[in-house]
Amino acid sequence: MRKLIESSAARWTAGVARMLSAVVFALLLLPGLPASARGPDPRAAALIAELGLKEGPVPSRDLPGWRAPRRIVVATDDVERLQQLQSVVPGVELLAAAEGDARATQLAEAQVVVGLCDAETLTAAKSLHWIQAWWVGVESCVAVPGLAKRGIVLTNMQRTSGVPIAEHAIAMMMALTRGLPLFGRHQQGGHWLRDATDTGRMREISGRTMLVVGLGGIGTEVARRAHGLGMRVIATRNSSRDGPAFVAKVGLPGELLALAAQADIVVNATPLTPETTGIFNRAFFAAMKPGGYFINIARGRSVVTDDLVAALRSDRLAGAGLDVTEPEPLPDGHALWAMDNVIVTPHVAASSDVQDERYWILVAENLRRYVAGERLLNVVDIKRGY
Repeated sequence: MRKLIESSAARWTAGVARMLSAVVFALLLLPGLPASARGPDPRAAALIAELGLKEGPVPSRDLPGWRAPRRIVVATDDVERLQQLQSVVPGVELLAAAEGDARATQLAEAQVVVGLCDAETLTAAKSLHWIQAWWVGVESCVAVPGLAKRGIVLTNMQRTSGVPIAEHAIAMMMALTRGLPLFGRHQQGGHWLRDATDTGRMREISGRTMLVVGLGGIGTEVARRAHGLGMRVIATRNSSRDGPAFVAKVGLPGELLALAAQADIVVNATPLTPETTGIFNRAFFAAMKPGGYFINIARGRSVVTDDLVAALRSDRLAGAGLDVTEPEPLPDGHALWAMDNVIVTPHVAASSDVQDERYWILVAENLRRYVAGERLLNVVDIKRGY
């Protein structure tokens, strides 16, 4: 009898457990309910710690207008990646952004979009509450009429691309100070450049001073690497004079020209705002040490291009490395193309063999956090523009 009772009880317990599991699973699949009881992907936790990604000040659920989303539209045609995101937010309709009128129909019921930020998106998405940008610079996004007024939350890829961009800046610096652009041109013509050491292009960087303009996520990674190469690093930042131990001095924007006078190499890592538009101009290049180098891995519109060309032609600057230009793309026949002391790359500094994975990890983690009502990562201050 006891065995019969125990067997019946075991079957009853197992049946209840199966029923409860089915109920929980069904609840997770209901649209609009927070489906992410799971914790963060360990890769996301590692990325947050490695890059120092910052949480927003307020949990998503406490933001005005938040509700668990029923539809999310993602600007991607990668079916496998979309499926990975869907696994993070079960129960939420996740759509790859279509084109034309079909996209407008998708957006009509969307509370969240990933990789879309323009006037058409805001017009179509009447219920839009959060935009996750695929990129770091969001100057065009914050300029969209109605974004701030509607209280839309914006997050970006800040710090996630710091590693490849910093390496790109350092690669440009090393190539310029060793005369590689000139040697590369001669190699293409099959010419052995005699008396190469007399070109004045062969310099050592150890002990030289680098000025990083914009000590944010990218600028900090540039500074870290330059310090590791034996350079003295100084910097500017908009928010404060605080900086890591490997930066010798942090100045405010008003001290830019004074710091430029100390710099052998200047790296622009500042976001594009009204205050930073055109700051690298004739006065700036005149303030730099004669024979210095200028590297731009941020935004082309921070530079007055004609003033840069003039500084290069006059030998005020020894060279320039430009991943971004104004205008962009650089037109055929532009003077910068033909200069032996200039490197131009087509806005590719953020690219690498592992960078895309960082983007997808961050997007997935932010989607998980939003649906669960938690604090988002990389929240943009729309008034400041970054």
